[in-house]
Amino acid sequence: MQTLRRKDILGLEEMSAEEITLILETARSMREIIQRPIKKVPALRGRSMINLFYEPSTRTKASFELAQKYMSSDPISVGGSSSSLVKGETLKDTVRNLEMMNIDCVVMRHPVSGSAHYLARNVEISVINAGDGMHEHPTQGLLDMFTILDKKGRLEELKVVIVGDIRHSRVARSNIWGLKKMGAQVLVSGPPTLMPPDLEVFGVEYCPRVEEAVEGADVVMALRLQKERQEGGLFPTLREYAELYGLSSESAARAKDDALIMHPGPINRGIEITSELADGPRSVVLEQVTAGVAVRMAILYLLLGGAKEE
Repeated sequence: MQTLRRKDILGLEEMSAEEITLILETARSMREIIQRPIKKVPALRGRSMINLFYEPSTRTKASFELAQKYMSSDPISVGGSSSSLVKGETLKDTVRNLEMMNIDCVVMRHPVSGSAHYLARNVEISVINAGDGMHEHPTQGLLDMFTILDKKGRLEELKVVIVGDIRHSRVARSNIWGLKKMGAQVLVSGPPTLMPPDLEVFGVEYCPRVEEAVEGADVVMALRLQKERQEGGLFPTLREYAELYGLSSESAARAKDDALIMHPGPINRGIEITSELADGPRSVVLEQVTAGVAVRMAILYLLLGGAKEE
């Protein structure tokens, strides 16, 4: 059985193309499981996991829980408001106490960038980053690549355009690192004020006009405006943002006829993308959700190496 030769999944910047390929290939088998009438295999029987979510989540949290239960693991989910964090306990102390309950893995979403790396350095159990501040969201990047690969048959040499709030988006960072390692050409577009100041580090091309950026694109991905992370004054109004940078059927028409339309969700309809485009025939937004369960099953299986010995 192949496994990932690492303790943690923290980001795609540090992951090799070979590791990404292994995860995507394993996710194909996992998708077959979730399409069965009875979605249950004993692959992680006896494994105990904690899902620590200090930020709101629907898709990521639910898909991790389903992935764990489909493989017969025993997960427990804890929210930030219901944890001892509100009593003043540190993140390190919280997880080290949980670790003493003989758990095998913690899946964590946290508002502070680098929190997953900090935690991984201080505990023996595996840590899976479910999103840390503005840093990375590796499993979202992997499920996006899985969706593209499933529809296009390849990632190499595809033109992928990511539109919107790149500066505050951990999804954008994980997609950029992952797609580039797999040989895709990545362009970003959006207001200059929503671009990271160190954009050149990512090795992507910036095109401020959306219509020009999506010309001949194979994949066009809109991002959610990270209003909870933004300071004021980055763009005048939501209406102006929608007019200049929101994806519509008209702007997306410059992409290839078979271009995929993506969005990591949740969608602010009429701002980042129109309903016509999000629900249209080229949209794979719902396929991304299905891919999320399969990819997270693959990661858990490869990271934890199957069931414990009886």
